[in-house]
Order: sequence, then C-alpha cells, then structure tokens
Amino acid sequence: MDNPVEAHKASAIDPIRCAVVTVSDTRTVETDTGGQCLIDHLEDAGHVLVERQIVPDEPAVMRPLLERFRDAENVDVVLMTGGTGITARDQTYETVSDMLTKPLPGYGELFRMLSYEEIGAATILSRATGGLMQRTVLLTMPGSRAAVRLAMQKIIVPELGHLVREARR
Repeated sequence: MDNPVEAHKASAIDPIRCAVVTVSDTRTVETDTGGQCLIDHLEDAGHVLVERQIVPDEPAVMRPLLERFRDAENVDVVLMTGGTGITARDQTYETVSDMLTKPLPGYGELFRMLSYEEIGAATILSRATGGLMQRTVLLTMPGSRAAVRLAMQKIIVPELGHLVREARR
C-alpha cells in the first residue's frame, strides 16, 4: 500500500464490540428506529452488538451506565443516539462531555459539516460529540434515522476499527 493512511487503517481492530444507547423518554425497542438503524449498520459491517439500552435523558441514569461500559472488558465502543439537541430536556452533551478523557472535536465538526449538506443551517442545533472515556470510544448522534445513517455511513463505520486501535495503544 502506497497510501500511509490506508496502510494505517488496514491494521485496525475488527470486529468491534459495541454498546448502543438510545436516549429517549418515549421510545421502546419496537419504536426505536434510530437505534435499530444504528445496530443494522454495525452488524452489516461485521461488528458485534454487546448490549442495547434505552434510557431517559437523565445524567443520574446515563452516567452509571456509561461508567459500566467504560469499565467493561467486552465493550470497545459506546454509540449513543438521541438527546443531542438544545431543549431544556437535552442533557446528553453535558453528561458525555464531563466523562470524556480525550475529546474528539473533529467528530462533531465533521458530522455537522456533512449534515449541513443535507439539512442546511438547522445543523447548528446538533450537539453531536465524541471522544474517549479512558480507552473506550464514545460517540453521540441525533436520534433521527437520517442523522444515524449519515453518521454511520460517512464517519463511524469507515473509522471505527481505526478509532479503537488508536484508543487501545
């Protein structure tokens, strides 16, 4: 391989063991289309779903769950959908940001740039964020199927193995 980026990505870890968290006060497994879309993309890429949770947008609920995933030997990545907006109820950004030991600002920036191409200036309402909780990758995204599809196809699935490899070094 002549391309150093491709050579570097070729040494990525695969398959990735993932926990999926949907942040919602109203969704159930049956109605969580964004979470299911996320899982479908992971499984189509050959990754493993370790656990799926649906939780309210409450720091007191999210924080212990994320700590458990951070400390679990069988979880490489936590992917969260929902709770990234700006309403008074949306607390995911603050909760996640407080837990990141190494933020990845480029993830949210890239998500919003790509989202702008699809929905225009309304993308400023998204507070998608990500980074590392010690050695566990944590990425958030809005809960709509379109937002999940965008994040998974254009950013997360192509870089997931590379992210985990770097996080474990």
